[in-house]
Amino acid sequence: MHALRNWAARTFMGIGLTGLLGSGAQVLAADYDGSPQVTEFITEMTRDYGFASEQLVNLFAEVQRKQAILDAISRPAERVKPWKEYRPIFITDKRIAQGVDFWRKNQAALEKAEADYGVPAQFIVAIIGVETFYGGNTGSYRVMDALSTLAFDYPPRAPFFRKELREFLMLTREEQVDPLSLKGSYAGAMGLPQFMPSSFRAYAVDFDGDGHINIWNNPTDAIGSVASYFQRHGWQAGGQVASRAQVSGERVDEGLTEGLDPVKSVGELRALGWHSADVLADDVPVTAFRLEGAEGDEYWLGLPNFYVITRYNRSVMYAMAVNQLAELLVQARGKQ
Repeated sequence: MHALRNWAARTFMGIGLTGLLGSGAQVLAADYDGSPQVTEFITEMTRDYGFASEQLVNLFAEVQRKQAILDAISRPAERVKPWKEYRPIFITDKRIAQGVDFWRKNQAALEKAEADYGVPAQFIVAIIGVETFYGGNTGSYRVMDALSTLAFDYPPRAPFFRKELREFLMLTREEQVDPLSLKGSYAGAMGLPQFMPSSFRAYAVDFDGDGHINIWNNPTDAIGSVASYFQRHGWQAGGQVASRAQVSGERVDEGLTEGLDPVKSVGELRALGWHSADVLADDVPVTAFRLEGAEGDEYWLGLPNFYVITRYNRSVMYAMAVNQLAELLVQARGKQ
C-alpha cells in the first residue's frame, strides 16, 4: 500500500485545477466513454473539492462497468431465513477457532482498543469474523469499479453510491493511495471491517500511528476503527448486549418492538409479561423481539449496546450473531 502513495501524490495531491472539462479535456474512454453523468461528476469534483479534471478523466478511462455487480444488487432478495437457519451460518467451530487465533495474534491492539474506546475485544473480533472471516474474504471487486457502476448505472440507489464514490475519491487523496488499487465487495464495502467510504472517513482511525489508515491488510487499524465506530454510535462500556426473556400472559406480543429502535422500557415490558433473569433497571430502553429458534420461539431484550451493533448492520439477527459469536469466543479462549 505504501508503494502506491507516490502515484497518488502525483495524481490527486496537486490542488491546482486544470479547468472544467472543456474542449481541451481528454475524451472519456472505455466503459464510460462520453457518459454525461461521469462528465457532470468530474465537474463537481473539480469545482467543489479541488480535484484536477484531467487526472479524473484519466482515472475514469480505466474504470470498468461490471454487469456482475448490477446482477448481484438487482437479484431478488432471498427468503428471510429464520434464526434457526441464520445462526449456523455464522456460529461455526471454524469461525470460533479462527477468531481465537485472530484474538491471540492481535491481543495488544485489542487491549488498547478496549482501553481507548471501552469496547471489549470479543465484540471487535466478532464483527471482523462475521464480516470477512477475519480478513479471509474482503471482496474481489475494485472499489472504483463497484461504486462507479452503481453510481452511474443503478438508478434506484444512484444518489447513495454517487455520494460514496465522492467519499472514496476523497479518502484515496487523503491516504495517498491509487484508487484503482483498492478492492472490496460488490457494493464498495472495504477491508477487514467492510466500511463504506463515508464510514471510513467518519470513523476509521490510524490505530498504529504510522500516518495512514489501512483497514485492508492492517489488522491494528481495522480493530481500532471498529472500536471507534462503536464508541461514536454510543457504546456503553461495561454494558450488556442482550438478555433472554421468559414470557407469560396474554399481552406478550404487545411488547414486541416494531423496527430496531429501543422504544420500550424494561418496566413496560415487565408489565406485559416479559421477565429476564438479569437485573435490569425499569427505565432501560430496549428492543424487544422474538426469534424462531431451533427449539422454538425465543424472546430477547436488546439493550443499548445491542442497538449500537445494529447501527453497523441494521438487522436483529446480525446483531444476535455478533453477540453470540463474541460470547463463544470468550468461552473458547477460557478453555485454552
